[in-house]
Amino acid sequence: MNQVNSGIVANASSAAFHDSKPHYALLDGLRGVAALLVVWYHVHEGFAFASGAAVVGGINHGYMAVDFFFILSGFVIGYAYDDRWERGFTLKDFFKRRLVRLHPMIVMGAAVGAATFAIGGFQQWDGTRTATSMVMLALLCAMFFIPAVPGVSGYEVRGNGEMFPLNGPSWSLFFEYIGNILYALLIRRLSTRELAALTALLGVTLAALAVGDVAGYGNFGVGWTLDGVNFGGGLVRMMFPFAMGMLLSRRFRPWRIRGAFWICSVALVAVMAVPYIGSSGVVSMNGVYESVCILVVFPAIVWIAASGVTTDARSARICKWLGDISFPLYAIHYPFMYLFYQWLISTRQYTLGETWPVVAALYAGCLAAAWLCLKLYDEPVRRWLARKFITPRKNT
Repeated sequence: MNQVNSGIVANASSAAFHDSKPHYALLDGLRGVAALLVVWYHVHEGFAFASGAAVVGGINHGYMAVDFFFILSGFVIGYAYDDRWERGFTLKDFFKRRLVRLHPMIVMGAAVGAATFAIGGFQQWDGTRTATSMVMLALLCAMFFIPAVPGVSGYEVRGNGEMFPLNGPSWSLFFEYIGNILYALLIRRLSTRELAALTALLGVTLAALAVGDVAGYGNFGVGWTLDGVNFGGGLVRMMFPFAMGMLLSRRFRPWRIRGAFWICSVALVAVMAVPYIGSSGVVSMNGVYESVCILVVFPAIVWIAASGVTTDARSARICKWLGDISFPLYAIHYPFMYLFYQWLISTRQYTLGETWPVVAALYAGCLAAAWLCLKLYDEPVRRWLARKFITPRKNT
């Protein structure tokens, strides 16, 4: 099941703490577009998983959304925080803000994962029933972000080797946390020239891993498990776009571009809709394509989007809604996909044509659940935590 959780993520690094700085509304909107594409990719991934075939149709390269999210995260964090450290901003301030921003929905995603696993009868894909005590242990560990080790951890309840078996895509947020820690302790201290050198080194490493198909998946969908090269590969997969995003934030000078949001949205859809590129031999042509997208295309999309502005109230509302819904949608949609996959396997229906009413209800339901989580849980909880633990400080 290396494809089911191999590279989907939406990170939540928007609007951290900007003072009077301009807000990049188009980046929020693009994060939402990518999150919508992720859900659609997972639908088709379900057909592939249930039938034992490759992903065909839909957004074949949707797993690369995680790489796009990482570059957005690096850009926004660099923009929001780089100039604060010399004004009394502390590591404690930074980590409190990041935990308040990210962790409530991580906890909710784990809880939804446990609930949907219970609805599915606590069953693994082969029908084996998992002990309720192990599911509760998995829930507790997921809430504290303790990953499962394949073949070692009893709470790897689905038996697929996933780092977070109740909500597989949480692996990317695990690496997001690592990126935040490395930024606060080390990367922020680098000069722009040193950051550029680090980014170049990471880019070469990423390209080598992708083009050589080191993981053996046929794509660069690494990071979702602690097995094999996944941890090291996942670390590189996070670190290059994260560092590139920070480098862009330091070097950014806006261009005058009309229609930037629509240009970038179409570009994202086009990049992720390209069919899988098969190849034989030592060079993975799919890896070449992935490398070009991650190293060149995604940074260009971020630069263009950051250069654009919303020109009317309606477009501003659209970008805000997309940005608001993006993280909750990512954080809670996949547990519902587990149920969808289980249903596909039980009914032996493997195409969109056979299942489109269910798919439509699933997609709409994920959006509705994400919106309810945002308004009834995430925003109120974050406001309460901010009042309790984040005391406004002068000049920070």
